[in-house]
Amino acid sequence: MRVFHGFEALPHFTHPAVTVGSYDGVHSGHLKLLRTVTAAARGQGGESIVFTFEPHPRITLGKADGLRLLTTLDEKICLLERLGIDNLVIIPFDRAFSRLAPDEFVRDCLVGHTGAETLVVGFNHRFGHNKQGSYDYLDSHGFGLRVIEVSECDVDAEKVSSTVIRRLVEKGEMARAAHLLSHPYLVIGRAQRNRIRVDDPLKLLPPPGEYDAHINGKPARLTVDAAQELITRDILPEGRVVITF
Repeated sequence: MRVFHGFEALPHFTHPAVTVGSYDGVHSGHLKLLRTVTAAARGQGGESIVFTFEPHPRITLGKADGLRLLTTLDEKICLLERLGIDNLVIIPFDRAFSRLAPDEFVRDCLVGHTGAETLVVGFNHRFGHNKQGSYDYLDSHGFGLRVIEVSECDVDAEKVSSTVIRRLVEKGEMARAAHLLSHPYLVIGRAQRNRIRVDDPLKLLPPPGEYDAHINGKPARLTVDAAQELITRDILPEGRVVITF
């Protein structure tokens, strides 16, 4: 997967199919969108592109009170790459970007910078200044795009959302969280002896306690302490570690 930061120096894309979102958690509902964009790209002999935001839009818009993230940017890149996405464009979500009208975003960013031919959106997707853009807006304005709307995702009759999964992680219900995610809960950190730290202060970790997990693919017993550090029973090589719950 190729990763691009911002719109500068983007290459020419071949018959691209695009989807846009924060994709926090890359959960079951997101997977439905991502598989649709991958299939659409394949069907038109092209490549898939995911647009995501850094930082999370709520931070820029001053609505981040209490926000904790299911995935850091590093973790999101890891999960999207596993799904076979061809390209990831990370958009710096600043105040100027947040003020773009829906037509500016579609015309200048999606079509102008990538040559998008297909756009895949969720049933409740909103975009542009004050969330004025929607599937109906896209359908009525055209923009020369084929627009595919993906319906809501349920797992065991429960609606899947990042908010629902955050609540499960906050309660330490990691098996249920993994079920709604459709993959183990991912934490990427840095090890120093038997302690693992996560650099992003917004990363959501389970509450203090002991958990069964895997570290770099090997079974492990982890303790989350009150300072939100992860402690193992074994000494680890210093450096990047991948933990799954």
